[in-house]
Amino acid sequence: MTRIKLIEKEEASDEVRRIYKDIEAAFGMVPNLFKTYAHFPALLRANWEKTKVLLMGDELPRELKESIAVVVSAANSCKYCVASHSMALSMMGFSQEGIDDLTRNIESPQILPRDKKILEYARKATLTPHRITDAETDELKSLGLTDSQIVEVLGVMELFTGYNKFLDSLAVPLT
Repeated sequence: MTRIKLIEKEEASDEVRRIYKDIEAAFGMVPNLFKTYAHFPALLRANWEKTKVLLMGDELPRELKESIAVVVSAANSCKYCVASHSMALSMMGFSQEGIDDLTRNIESPQILPRDKKILEYARKATLTPHRITDAETDELKSLGLTDSQIVEVLGVMELFTGYNKFLDSLAVPLT
């Protein structure tokens, strides 16, 4: 059970309702993560804007960014985000075996070598960022990633590490 009340649409301020409308347009509903952030509307708005920029836009494919979300959330033991973004991947056509590989077996031959390196980099940045080497970053560049895309990978990692800690600290339920 969540440690603080979720703000439902009916009880939300006009500002929060406007943000919820945008979230609903993207996801078909308002996830409990955002219903929790609604206690602090400016932070809700900032995090929603950041989510849109990182997940729904820019250079890397959405499937890869959702995969990063799952790998990072598994590394942080955040059941909410693992379940939520596994569901998103499933809706994008990922098999359950492929999703399981992201959470339990990143070395699986099912994961493309380029994606595997990206996912390993994001996981390492989550767990031991001070141990990332120049060689690891250069390897991503040798696989064709631009500096902008490397920043995007780390932006997704950073977004989900923050969401993981927030959700787990407040015991926010998925449903």
